[in-house]
Amino acid sequence: MIARRTLLAASATLALTPGAALAQGVSKAEVTAAMKRATRFMVEKMAYCGGYVWSYLPDRSRIWGELEAYKTMVWVQPPGTATMGHLYLDAYHATGDEYYYRAAAQAAEALIAGQLPQGGWNYFIDFGGPESTKRWYETIGRNAWRMEEFQHHWGNATFDDGGTGEAIRFLIRIYVEKREARFKPGLDKAIDFIFASQLPNGGWPQRWPRVADGGLHGKPDYTGLITFNDGVIHDNIDVLLTYHQAIGDPRILPAIRRGMDIYLATQQPAPQAGWGLQHTMDLKPAGARTYEPKALVTHTTASNIEQLMSFYRLTGDAKYLAPIPAALAWLESVRLPKALQEGGRQFPTFVEIGTNKPLWVHRRGSNVVNGEYYADYDPAHTIGHYNARRGIDTAKLRREYEELKATPGKAASRDSALLKGRQPLKKYWMAEVEAGSDMNATKGGKDARSLVGSLNAEGWWPTQLRAMSHPYGGPGSKTVTPGDFRSTHVGDSTDTSPFDVKDGPIGISTGTYIDHMITLIKALQR
Repeated sequence: MIARRTLLAASATLALTPGAALAQGVSKAEVTAAMKRATRFMVEKMAYCGGYVWSYLPDRSRIWGELEAYKTMVWVQPPGTATMGHLYLDAYHATGDEYYYRAAAQAAEALIAGQLPQGGWNYFIDFGGPESTKRWYETIGRNAWRMEEFQHHWGNATFDDGGTGEAIRFLIRIYVEKREARFKPGLDKAIDFIFASQLPNGGWPQRWPRVADGGLHGKPDYTGLITFNDGVIHDNIDVLLTYHQAIGDPRILPAIRRGMDIYLATQQPAPQAGWGLQHTMDLKPAGARTYEPKALVTHTTASNIEQLMSFYRLTGDAKYLAPIPAALAWLESVRLPKALQEGGRQFPTFVEIGTNKPLWVHRRGSNVVNGEYYADYDPAHTIGHYNARRGIDTAKLRREYEELKATPGKAASRDSALLKGRQPLKKYWMAEVEAGSDMNATKGGKDARSLVGSLNAEGWWPTQLRAMSHPYGGPGSKTVTPGDFRSTHVGDSTDTSPFDVKDGPIGISTGTYIDHMITLIKALQR
């Protein structure tokens, strides 16, 4: 559950200019031809049943989502199949070319085909069937030491890392585009899933429905708890707002209000007026994965402050501003001394309940079989795949709070999507690609001219892969392999977790394709 920022950034609707020459020294015809050639390659060579993973070796001998995937798999977790669908719709709006709409429709059909009976999605879809999925979880998934969300096959749907939310927003968008009946049953099923999975207290769990055997490594199942981690609750609120804007449903406003109010109910009392990653049904912070101890969490608290301010803009109700001063005071109380700050990160990630002491997470061993995670008060040699410190601009949060406090609720909520109701969806959703856990996506740094020139003869942009993984070669040994794995992304050679490489092979990246297509679409609009 890597902390995830919003993937789909709102962008202004930009009109196409009729001129043939673009400002970057390349013609409109050259840009549209490159876009079409790159898209044909992705649709006709890389897609499987209409869906995509994150990266590929050119011969498809190995493919990856967040972990190595089977060739029968497509990835739902962004930037995966739904993100590609959003990109195709943007390209359709930019060019008017029906080819992009058909590509988007294929992505939607892949998602609907892999939709779980409850209405949501797992991180991936395996068109190889249940036995193939089971085999993957028992091999690649189970041996990914730091990837605990893949070590157990819950068999239910997840809100983690925005996959289900991304898929639902895309289905809303493609249905509204032409009102094709073939997309409506899957969309209805997905929206019903959002309502059904909302907890009685107004929160949403990480996974739903809850299963009986969800615990891992001797710890209780955390996936059914109230989940702020990775923005689960505010992402579901955003999905409902999108549906409210595009289609409408009388169930939406009460669900959104209850979702917003769980932020108020779960804030802990002063002087530790923060939040945890997860909260129990009695509203107390809870632990999650073995490297996420029961604690108050600084980046979650900062994110929740931002959400409370957005709720004020949605509703004009000052109750959403009331908790902020105490939360800011708590954050300032746990600012690290200068000697412990690193790289602009001034706050510990985890703070012990009651003492206000930083908790530092470590690991020992060399793989998932002989290794373990633990927390203590020692800041040395913390794990490398999960930041032990966070950079939070409390001064900026305080300024924004003071500005909103001085703004009457009616004025603050003047442009509220919640209060306005039905209105057209924006035409362009992809202002940028947010790679999230995808370590191979290339982001920015190139203009339209260079992208047109660097598209290779086959129709793809060569990307040097910056992350690889050990192929599954059997379960880990009970004996610790010599070496220092305390702060690495990967353990010994049996660990299937992805890890950084300096000179990785040239590959094909879905994230890179999305990024470069966004640049080309923007070039058409100048």
